[in-house]
Amino acid sequence: MAAELHRPTVSVGLPVYNGERYLEESIDSILAQTYTDFELIISDNASTDRTECICRRYAAADARVRYYRNERNIGGYPNHSRVFSLARGRYFRFAAHDDVCDRQLLARCVEALELHPEAVLSYPIIVQIDENGQPIGEVREQRGTSPEAHMRFRNVAVWDHDCAMIYGLIRANVLVDIEAKTGLMLPYSTSDRTLLGQLSLYGRFCQIEQPLFYKRYHPEMSIRVYSGWRNLMAWSSPGGGQNMAFPYWQELLHQLRAVNTAPVSMGERWRCYVHILQSLRRHRRWGRLLKDLYCAGLLLLQSATHRRMHEQITAD
Repeated sequence: MAAELHRPTVSVGLPVYNGERYLEESIDSILAQTYTDFELIISDNASTDRTECICRRYAAADARVRYYRNERNIGGYPNHSRVFSLARGRYFRFAAHDDVCDRQLLARCVEALELHPEAVLSYPIIVQIDENGQPIGEVREQRGTSPEAHMRFRNVAVWDHDCAMIYGLIRANVLVDIEAKTGLMLPYSTSDRTLLGQLSLYGRFCQIEQPLFYKRYHPEMSIRVYSGWRNLMAWSSPGGGQNMAFPYWQELLHQLRAVNTAPVSMGERWRCYVHILQSLRRHRRWGRLLKDLYCAGLLLLQSATHRRMHEQITAD
């Protein structure tokens, strides 16, 4: 009974789909943490390879592992939101099936958040590795550390980094508030970047000056299989992205809602709005918003044409 009532300090959420190649190495690195008061929640997005067998084996061997399997593929980002919905810890960390953690990662991240109550996210120096685990680079730059909310937002919600900070340790109560106000990770291509921007409006980020996280870059990762925002919708959204998609509009509206609901002053809020508008101009994103509408119009036209053809064939 005592074990059932215990709520771990840390929840690690691992969404996965067909991850058999790297999954065991990733889970092993999590279970080998020196900080042991955690649970590992795995949400299998209806995998068709050996993922289910691997996960069930770990769940049977270690009580900290909780395995769930979706009846159908609900999309990559909705599956990220699902692992958080199942979490019980005071702190939460997203994990990926192809990344590797140093044994000290959780211990140092928990220590950083407890030493800095004003921080909402702690993350280490990130080592980039290839498909064989060989180092190919490091990310040492600090982001989201300014005392001013709008400066943190500008520093995080930009396009010159790959959002690997999202794999840091996050205060779960902040994620709960964000989920209630705007949703956590919505089904569009860059929802993780918007979430980082939201987190930066709740408090500063804290970097641990040690290389404790190994982010793997390989040919099978989603951003390489699905090149481009519109193609990436096939990974991020339910139904494989077959429905009409507005990824650029979804990002813009989500960012605006995130700023509007953030616990910041009106002055800070308006500075964030200005940054969003400047970013649209600086990165020529107005054209991409128009492209969303153009592609939607083409899809509607094709649908109407197919419907008329079907009606004519039926009538004949």
